[in-house]
Amino acid sequence: MDDKHEKLTVFARIRKFFKVNLIAGLLFLTPIAATFFLLKLTIGWLDQILLIIPGKYRPENFLPFPVPGLGLIVLFVVLLLSGVFVRNYLGNKLVSIWERIINYIPIVNKVYTAVKQLIDTIARGTSRDFKRVVLIEYPKENIYAMAYVTGVAVGELQEKTRRKMINVYVPTTPNPTSGFYLMVPEDETIPLDMSVEESFKLLMSGGIISPERKHKNGGK
Repeated sequence: MDDKHEKLTVFARIRKFFKVNLIAGLLFLTPIAATFFLLKLTIGWLDQILLIIPGKYRPENFLPFPVPGLGLIVLFVVLLLSGVFVRNYLGNKLVSIWERIINYIPIVNKVYTAVKQLIDTIARGTSRDFKRVVLIEYPKENIYAMAYVTGVAVGELQEKTRRKMINVYVPTTPNPTSGFYLMVPEDETIPLDMSVEESFKLLMSGGIISPERKHKNGGK
């Protein structure tokens, strides 16, 4: 019996050794492999930008070997030149004419406006408009939604209630530029430590990308 028990114990230890180390290896290598895979896809996609250059002027005609990532440099230059163009008087006028034309095209105008608002919100700093992130019970009790505090209710909106109310914006996923405006009692909100930028990542990923828990004492 002792020999049999000892053999089972050794077998259990071996199985545990393989299980623990295989899982540890999986947890270590999978994010690395996924990161490199996504980077490769992104660089490959960006390199397609080189197709806007006439064939005889493309870098592969002058370089002895292909250089991945040149598309990123071209994109950087295009973005920079576009920014310089749209910020001057003539470019600003042409952009205004372009947007007026877009507004008359059904469906396209909605998509264009939503994407523009999203990029503008992220690029120019969301904290300017969204002061902090909170949880509220919405759309019913025991179901929570993430919301942005946009201000304190004032005037008639506050006078009609007997509690301190705050204005919140409840965004939708994955497009946080659309959502709902609500007035909720401040004492019924749950403050969150995450930044507005971190919450946007959470929303746009549908909960896949979650910010790490921050410790107020600075410890780990």
